[in-house]
Amino acid sequence: MAHLATGIAAQPADGADVVPAAHLCATALIDELARSGLRHACLCPGSRSAPLAYALAAERRITTWVHVDERSAAFFALGLARSTGLPALLVCTSGTAAANFLPAIVEARYARVPLLVLTADRPPELRDNGAPQAIDQIHLYGHNVKWFVETPLPEAHEATLRYTRTLACRAMAEAQGAPAGPVHLNLPFREPLVPPRGPEIAAPYGRPDGKPYARVLPSDAITADASDLDALARELLATSRGLIVCGPESFPAPAADVVDLARALEYPILADPLSGLRCGPHHADGFVLDAYDAYLRDPRALDYRPDVVLQLGAAPTSKALQTFLRDVDRHVLVDAQGGWREPGSRAGLVLRAHPAQLAASVARLRTQEADGPWIEGWRRLDRSARGAMEAFLETLDEPFEGRIFAELARLLPDGAALFAGNSMPVRDLDTFFPGSSKRIRFLCNRGANGIDGVVSTALGAAAAAGGPLVQVVGDLSFYHDLNGLLAARRYPIDATIILVNNDGGGIFSFLPQASLPEHFEALFGTPTGLDYRPAIEMYGCGYRRVESWPEFRRGVSESLASPGVQVVEMRTERARNVELHRGVWQAVRSALWDAYL
Repeated sequence: MAHLATGIAAQPADGADVVPAAHLCATALIDELARSGLRHACLCPGSRSAPLAYALAAERRITTWVHVDERSAAFFALGLARSTGLPALLVCTSGTAAANFLPAIVEARYARVPLLVLTADRPPELRDNGAPQAIDQIHLYGHNVKWFVETPLPEAHEATLRYTRTLACRAMAEAQGAPAGPVHLNLPFREPLVPPRGPEIAAPYGRPDGKPYARVLPSDAITADASDLDALARELLATSRGLIVCGPESFPAPAADVVDLARALEYPILADPLSGLRCGPHHADGFVLDAYDAYLRDPRALDYRPDVVLQLGAAPTSKALQTFLRDVDRHVLVDAQGGWREPGSRAGLVLRAHPAQLAASVARLRTQEADGPWIEGWRRLDRSARGAMEAFLETLDEPFEGRIFAELARLLPDGAALFAGNSMPVRDLDTFFPGSSKRIRFLCNRGANGIDGVVSTALGAAAAAGGPLVQVVGDLSFYHDLNGLLAARRYPIDATIILVNNDGGGIFSFLPQASLPEHFEALFGTPTGLDYRPAIEMYGCGYRRVESWPEFRRGVSESLASPGVQVVEMRTERARNVELHRGVWQAVRSALWDAYL
């Protein structure tokens, strides 16, 4: 072991260099993160972060992904964490490099995704006095991180190295604790920043057998009292007209637990794709409904307004569903992770419990079978609406953004992941992707709903995914994150990106702004007129433009069977897209006449 100034190790032999304290602390930190289960890191090049970079390069338990663009790196790490459910590490140098992490950190905070952010910094004597690449990094991300620590300057002392290991364990536990989210450690380093030549630095004071220095056991402290669970269960069992609404969840509860609750209550489940319940073997049980966004636009659906709503997860994507639920008197928010995800301010009860706990209480207290007309009526509406949409889509020869998701429902294999961009893609996913028994995982940056960084997030998710991943993204989102494609050139990542190019912001054509055409295109439509093919090919990705549905099916199928990242572009027209959506709603309204009788 190299010499430590406090006598932890012997003096250097035969002219060997002393190991700087920065490298001892950085090596101890990275070693302890690996012991605590960290497996992926995204590193951005920089001088001040060199001790961390060298420690990562020597750490074989962690896969390190090097990104030259900090914003892309942060969203790629977000995708890794979304895919694995484990914290991903972000490392950068000092200065504005760290500021570029903010958008992904915001998304991680609101989506409850664990991230661990290490920002290197100048030492105190180089702050607030004009030193280059030195900004105020203390609480740089404000309340958008769960926990912030400014570490002391590295020292080769036993107490400092033990503190460093303890800090790593605490940071991993904080990132994963309910609700999960980002943690920020700011690490000042003095020069020298480059380690001495010679063997790899050994990090002292690690526990034997590779164990973590401090194990932090998960806690189930957030749970309802048994008497409260029973009281709610009795109330629900006495209420036949109820709904279970499952909104977006980054790491959803097991579908079987939610279906058990629905079965015990005889309540239908309106399952947002991002809830994790839209698809899977449980779909055969008949409790999960998927066409609600179409038929709840019909005023006659108010006849099916429930007396009680159980909301699991965040607010649902569908505006039609949110409007339908607006005047429900009894609204119960079920969330075992803490926080508050009910923007409509309708919840009269917030239950800190896992759905399985409530299901167990309901099943134990249930004394008779429910009647059944309530859930059967909902199933009839759902079947009629889905059939009407499918019939309408089959009549179309022209490109239509909604049909993309209906086609993908047939094309995606079991075990695939589908990543939707924000704005129109995630809404069309909700409306047009039918439920099935296939195990399809749906992903989206739905914490803050931003359109930035979605390519990098999808590629990060694909890098850690166990099966094929397809992304559907609009042209403005694609433009925002073109730099993210560099990861496809640098690393062996397999993914299919479906680029829906309507030359601008398609969602604005559905909003009130479209009724004022004078300034609409300049202020909201914002067409770019870009040809993305040269940029796609510059990054080494495959490219194909499709103009018909047979071409689309062939292009996606061939991409799924090919290595690397392939981009399949379909061009649409924004005004026509609005007309076709309205045609779908009219077809559903016409088909539902008999269902309401």
